[in-house]
Amino acid sequence: MSPLTLLGTLSWLETTMGIFIWMRGHEGAVSSVSVHGSGRYAISTSADTAQLWDLDTFQRKRKLNVRQSVGIQRVFFLPLSNTILSCFNDDSIFAWESDTLFCKYQLPVPDEGPRIHYKAFAVTRDGKILAAGGRSNLLHLWCLDTRQLLRVVQMPPKVRTVRQLEFLPDSFDGGASQTLGVLSQDGVMRFINIQTCKLLFNIGSHDDAITAATVSPNGRHIVTIMDNGSLNIYSVQCLTQDYNKPPPSLVKVVSGGECSALTMKVKSEAVQRPAKTSGRRVNTKVLRPPAVPMTEDKENELPDGLNKKRLVTLLKAFGEYPAKYRMFVWRSLLRLPENHAAFSSLTDKGLHSAYLSIQERYPIKSHKLQRGLQRVLSALAHWAAIFGETDYLPLVAFPFVKLFQNNPLLCFEVVATTIVNWCQHWFEYFPNPPLNILSMAENVLAHHDKELLQHLIDCGVTSQLYVWPLLETLFSEVLTRDEWLKLFDNVFSNHPAFLLVSVVSYVTCCRAPLLLCSHKEDFEYFFHHRNNLDVSAAIKETYRLMESTPADIHPRNMLDDFQPLTRGQYPVFNKYPTYIVEYQSQERERIRQQEVDYLRERQAVQELRAEVVQRQAEDEAWYTQQELLQQAEEKRRDILQQEESKLAEQRTRLTAMKRELKVKELQLMDAARRRFLKHQQDQRLTELHRLDEQIQRKIHSFNHPFMLCVMCLYVLYCI
Repeated sequence: MSPLTLLGTLSWLETTMGIFIWMRGHEGAVSSVSVHGSGRYAISTSADTAQLWDLDTFQRKRKLNVRQSVGIQRVFFLPLSNTILSCFNDDSIFAWESDTLFCKYQLPVPDEGPRIHYKAFAVTRDGKILAAGGRSNLLHLWCLDTRQLLRVVQMPPKVRTVRQLEFLPDSFDGGASQTLGVLSQDGVMRFINIQTCKLLFNIGSHDDAITAATVSPNGRHIVTIMDNGSLNIYSVQCLTQDYNKPPPSLVKVVSGGECSALTMKVKSEAVQRPAKTSGRRVNTKVLRPPAVPMTEDKENELPDGLNKKRLVTLLKAFGEYPAKYRMFVWRSLLRLPENHAAFSSLTDKGLHSAYLSIQERYPIKSHKLQRGLQRVLSALAHWAAIFGETDYLPLVAFPFVKLFQNNPLLCFEVVATTIVNWCQHWFEYFPNPPLNILSMAENVLAHHDKELLQHLIDCGVTSQLYVWPLLETLFSEVLTRDEWLKLFDNVFSNHPAFLLVSVVSYVTCCRAPLLLCSHKEDFEYFFHHRNNLDVSAAIKETYRLMESTPADIHPRNMLDDFQPLTRGQYPVFNKYPTYIVEYQSQERERIRQQEVDYLRERQAVQELRAEVVQRQAEDEAWYTQQELLQQAEEKRRDILQQEESKLAEQRTRLTAMKRELKVKELQLMDAARRRFLKHQQDQRLTELHRLDEQIQRKIHSFNHPFMLCVMCLYVLYCI
């Protein structure tokens, strides 16, 4: 995903819902956004933090904060894994587990050489090679499996800063891209081979500089944004002839006068013993196919310069096509038209109603794979109505969806070609299994192994149990991925009858365990699970049965020859009982309408029930509130009565206290008056005593009766 420059805010457009979701959390500008391959998680990066978002709920799951002095350069998901790679401004690179954010490993910072100051990164589609560049003309190539620096690539002296890195994918490289595009400060994007370090081609110039670039998923086109604001689209096929050529020939083709010769070197057994073969020449054997008429030679000619007869010879010699070129060979053998406009018209109709809830019947862990399967099945259902009613169609299409999940057009055309040619007469007895096809396989089995057929009949096992499970799944349940690819290398290289004969071959090669089975459940388990079978031996047995089966029962004479899909528009497919399909479609539509009405009525009833429940709850709440209010009022009345009684008691106590205080006051006043009277009396007595003393003194001092009389009179006067 292209970097966003939004200040403190992320916006995510949900195209299916037609709404914007704002995910806030960054304080600075968002420099990059990386989305997981499943489409469920996304990582947004700014200078100081990286945040992990759940795109199903649009909620933040994790947050990575760093010191401002370090700074984050970029954080992104690795393809085909749950690993998060983070690079910081000090060129340190860490790998984290996305679920737990546990640090898995750290790439060692190179000690030798100048610092690059990483700014640009690119990862191959298989997630094994990391390319990093920055403020230098050096590129670091890391192997993420061994966590070691593979090599350092030095770009031309004109390159001073690397702005962007992009791997150029190839349909036949298995995700291990070998071509790397390097956009530098001069606006030129140079494409190099990371193995040979050879400059392949470049785009852009100093006058017409490139600002940003991206590569299409299939590696056929390069889109660039130029410095003047224009948008340029480049064809890789026109930029270099190396990407337009067919794969390097595994056999040498010599064009002669009458016909072409197929030359293949075969080593003799003596060469396998070095001690005895030193100095000997390698023996070679020239295999020349018999001369064939020119019309047959034209029929064997395939697109991209391939020849079917030579491919079949190569296939019989090696047992399978090279994994690197298998998809290329399949496209040539099936002569896929690649009708982009016709396929777009089918996909524009949207998801078919029959496959809206396919995840309920066929749950797939990968959301991307499930969406791809849903898209291809919907296109098939829009192409022919019967494919919206066929229950086993997902089983037929799933192996091809898994192989071509990055190219839905090729996936659709491979499935459609397989149905048109290798599924002939399958739908004549729809919705029942194709009894005519099952009878063909049973006749071939009866001719080559009567004992096994009789054992199956004695056990009550029909061809619907031992032939149809293999056909409706195209052997995907009983074979591993590599075995299935090897088988279909041979299926696509032969007559459509080869698939049916392969079923008979599978049954005859498994005759020993089948003869030991006696219960119907054992047979059902056997033909729905993987078994210990040598696929190469089964394929050889298929070729033997193809050659030794009599013509009167040979499926080749009952099935049409291979017919590729037409170019421009896809052919009409109507080899099925239309009235049954139409009836089923009408019934499905009627059931769907009834279900919609039922859901609407149920929704109305649920709403009415919810309203009634809400009203009941409101009534109960009101009554409860009234009861609570009444109880509160009674409590407050009780409290008032208690307060009034307390107040009356306090008043009574206060009156008694006042009375006591009044009595005490009177007592105190009486006591004070008595003390005062006593005090006055005491003073009088004291004064009398003093007068007595004075009289006594006077008496003693004068001793005269007259004076004594005067003193007595004075005392009496005073009293």
